[in-house]
Amino acid sequence: MKKQTILKKAPCGNANRRAFGPRCIGAALMLSSAIARALDAVSPEQQYEGGTNTFINWIELSSGVLLTGGYAGQAQQRQRLSTGIFGGIEDLHYQREVAKNTTFSLDGRSVADNHDYKFGLGLRREDYGFVRFNFENFRTWDSGVGGFSSTDALAYALPGAASGLDRGQISLEAGLTKKNLPKVTFKYTHRYREGEKSSTSWGPDHTSDGTRALFPGLYTIDEKTDIFQIDVTQRVRKTEVGAVGRLEIGTVNDTRGVTFWHGEPVQQRASDRQETTWDTGSVHAFSETWLKPGLFFSTAFLFASLDDNLAGSRIYGDDFNVAYLPGYPALGYGYYNLNGGARKTEYVGNLNLLSQPTPFLSVTPSLRIEQKDWDAHSGGMGTLGAFAPEPFTAQSERNSLQVRERLDLRYTGITNWVFGVGGEWTESQGSLRQSGGLSQIAGIGPAPLLNETDDSTFFQKYSVNARWYPVKQASVDFGGYHKANRYNYTNPLDSTPNNLSSGDAYPGFLIYQGFETEDGNVRLTLRPAAKITLVTRYEYQISDIRTGPDPASGLDGVEASRMRSHVLGQNASWTPLSWLSLQAGLNFVLSATQTPASDHTQALLNARNNYWTANFNSGFVLDAKTDLNLGYFYYRANDYQNIIVQGVPYGAGAEEHSLTSSLTRRISSHLRLNLKYAFTRYSDAASGQQFSYDAHVIFTSLQYRF
Repeated sequence: MKKQTILKKAPCGNANRRAFGPRCIGAALMLSSAIARALDAVSPEQQYEGGTNTFINWIELSSGVLLTGGYAGQAQQRQRLSTGIFGGIEDLHYQREVAKNTTFSLDGRSVADNHDYKFGLGLRREDYGFVRFNFENFRTWDSGVGGFSSTDALAYALPGAASGLDRGQISLEAGLTKKNLPKVTFKYTHRYREGEKSSTSWGPDHTSDGTRALFPGLYTIDEKTDIFQIDVTQRVRKTEVGAVGRLEIGTVNDTRGVTFWHGEPVQQRASDRQETTWDTGSVHAFSETWLKPGLFFSTAFLFASLDDNLAGSRIYGDDFNVAYLPGYPALGYGYYNLNGGARKTEYVGNLNLLSQPTPFLSVTPSLRIEQKDWDAHSGGMGTLGAFAPEPFTAQSERNSLQVRERLDLRYTGITNWVFGVGGEWTESQGSLRQSGGLSQIAGIGPAPLLNETDDSTFFQKYSVNARWYPVKQASVDFGGYHKANRYNYTNPLDSTPNNLSSGDAYPGFLIYQGFETEDGNVRLTLRPAAKITLVTRYEYQISDIRTGPDPASGLDGVEASRMRSHVLGQNASWTPLSWLSLQAGLNFVLSATQTPASDHTQALLNARNNYWTANFNSGFVLDAKTDLNLGYFYYRANDYQNIIVQGVPYGAGAEEHSLTSSLTRRISSHLRLNLKYAFTRYSDAASGQQFSYDAHVIFTSLQYRF
């Protein structure tokens, strides 16, 4: 029998003023080691994240308020919040295993007054299938602002509060994912847009500078779409094959309202009603396979068919949405009883190959072919003031064949270098036949046209890029591309003279258009220290647009416009301490578009799109329970050109300061509190500061995890 040694328990304290013996020292070391291991396993921060527990369920309740000074509609649009108090369930997630390998899930969100809702239910069984239901809705606000007359110091806007437009969808999805069987997924989705937003179709008003279109229009939107889709995929040895069938049915019932001479005794309103119903079906099939190591091939084919019907009217009256009144002294052309339809078919095929002939080189050629054919027709009754209505009809046919080739190469055979080059070429040919149009009323207006146009295009783009690692702490990226698009038109039949004798050269006036872009960019990334990263980038781009008219016009080709852009950016991040991180960025854009017309008239000036932004963000770990984040953002654009006397002012003129702060407090492993505050000051020079605002957003949420 093996002899056992029994050690008696000895006191390890100093109650009797005794020193620790070897046994006590060992026990103390073992205890301190166990404590250290425990502390290593669960840090103070992790204690408030649940320790070794994983919380998969949570509910977060929130409340907030948007307080504004100045033009509230602009604040709502840019902040994407409603004014006043809002709150509710910010986020909800709950899941549990209801049977073996079967999980039920529930997700939700409901923020009142922001019209922000989400609700989802799901049931999944591993290696068998799933079913999901989802509903979500969110709202965007529109400020309803229009133009500004600097001479009269008057800014135009829609009356009342900001308009709201809701977007949302309801979906039901089910799938079969059982092993060794084809994977099948069915999904039904109902999407919608409902509400109002302003329109850039502005109505005219009398100002001190003459008649100017300044009063904003209003779009009333009601759009619905139902989508049915089924996906089937299956792997056969090394090949993945699949097919997708899709049916989409939609309706549009929108109305655009334009006000003429707002607030004047002769005020009129025009309601442009647009009704469309359509259905489109498509079938998409694909395959992907590794032919051998280093050689991957994929192919796909799509067939789609569209059939739609349209109706509508443009009616003038003393109010919106009134019936047509014969003899009403309307201020413009209108129509009623519009009806028509269109049909379109589309065939698309593509082939892609990925080849790796060496470990350092990859070559990817691809080919895409697309054929489109469609026709459309419409008719109705045209109106103009007190004249008798006259019927009109229109028809069009179009076909197009487009072929695109693409080649990309990537090489990594030189130490610390990565090279890439690419080329893309697209050719197309097509024809268009048009006849009819809006009717002449009492001989007033353009005559119905008859036109046939044959067109061809050639697009080409060449790109090159490289990345270099000169030292461990730095990398340099170089890149650039050349892009040229050519459009050529011939007009075998054209009922409109192109010599400008009638003042109507549409539609066969142009026979050529060319767009060219040169772009170069460089980016430098530096890591001078372990906790510092600097990123500097510069991009230069120049674009030309050239136009060629029909020789019968007696005009020569012209460089219609030239645009130059410089983009400079600098970003820096620094984590000087484990509890502190800093990040800053500066971006500056110089962009201008020149046109020959600006040399002859002040009504068309060279366009400017210069702006710069700056941002700063800092994160603090105050203690094991608390994190603080502070941020600042600045935006400045000084491109507004006040040419109200000669024409319409263009260009952005705005300045924005935004301050943000957020505090997160982990009260316990289950409970977390978030506090946020943001302040924005927006100055709008383009409206004479009348659409400027200050906004305060205060937000708090409490999250419980379980």
